[in-house]
Amino acid sequence: MTTGELITLSEKNIMGTYKRFPVVLVKGSGARVWDSDGKEYLDFVAGIAVCSLGHSHPKVVEALKRQVEILTHVSNLYYIEPQIHFAGMLVEHSFADKVFFCNSGAEANEAAIKLARRYAYENMGGHKYELITMKDSFHGRTLATITATGQEKLQIGFAPLPEGFRYVPFNDVTALENAITDKTCGVLLEPIQGEGGIKIPDGDYLTKVRQICDDRGILLILDEVQVGMGRTGKLFAHEHYGIKPDIMTLAKAMGNGFPVGAMLATDRVAAAFIPGTHASTFGGNPLAMAASLATMDVLIHHGILDHCTKMGTYFLNKLEKLKRRYPVIREVRGKGLIIGMELTEDGGSIVRKCMDRGLLINCTGGYVLRFVPPLIITRPDVDAAVDILDEVMGSQ
Repeated sequence: MTTGELITLSEKNIMGTYKRFPVVLVKGSGARVWDSDGKEYLDFVAGIAVCSLGHSHPKVVEALKRQVEILTHVSNLYYIEPQIHFAGMLVEHSFADKVFFCNSGAEANEAAIKLARRYAYENMGGHKYELITMKDSFHGRTLATITATGQEKLQIGFAPLPEGFRYVPFNDVTALENAITDKTCGVLLEPIQGEGGIKIPDGDYLTKVRQICDDRGILLILDEVQVGMGRTGKLFAHEHYGIKPDIMTLAKAMGNGFPVGAMLATDRVAAAFIPGTHASTFGGNPLAMAASLATMDVLIHHGILDHCTKMGTYFLNKLEKLKRRYPVIREVRGKGLIIGMELTEDGGSIVRKCMDRGLLINCTGGYVLRFVPPLIITRPDVDAAVDILDEVMGSQ
């Protein structure tokens, strides 16, 4: 079928929940993808921070092929061997003592919200259930997670929303302290806001949030769905700030493209979940665990984190040089390979022109170009991307 025919068939049969570009991507390898017309693109979206090892990484492909020939699915009514191994790997390399597996970031955040409330029910007198979240945050598309998300535009038309969420500005410790009430059971935030425009916390912000939670006896929940699994140059973004959460959520890059999510917690908090309090039919299935084991092994043992740090610094420096040339660029910010370029005007046309020239990027919040390429990108990849950006901005 031609590209036009495929797009027409898609519009006929698939709900219009996405504003798609008129491109059908059919193949990927490393940091590049190809469309149905054979055009090649340098991919600095990576499935929105998902394919951190690049497309079709051989270790992940091999693991999935091997697993699909052995066992694809069994119920969590039984023990699942690769799930046991991957949970052990997550516990070994994180603050956590226990893991719950699911299939997406939204599901992981749903699980975190439920665990926080259940823990509060059992340990805080039964009257605490509210979570404080940040304005401009993003935590998912379910009813509970869009309510946790501090963006009113995503909540329009879905009332009545679940109660129990309050919002304060990111990076504002005073506002957070003032928002805590006798109903507050925890704070939920992204260490770096992704959909909110790549907002980096002040140097001591997360330390102060952790201290507030400790002083007030409430839980700290970190949503690392987008910024975890090596994206910032450390396995988890909060490691940059010397703190540990009580609960953490992961997804996106964990399976390098295979759908998987996880909610991690300390023993103290995890004890609130007992048989019957939460579940997921496909959570921790053998295929997802095989992909995740292979992905994390490569991240930890093949120098990916150091490479991400080096390439992130190199990329930021290159973008700073563009900033000095083009007044339309207000600010460049990021950590590792999650980088935002804030503009003084809408970035939609720049995204489209870059795509025409073979570079895939996206724009969040209308004004922030977001760069979340595979962590395996090279200097020539970065140079090629910046050259295209330079050409596009020079033609504006």
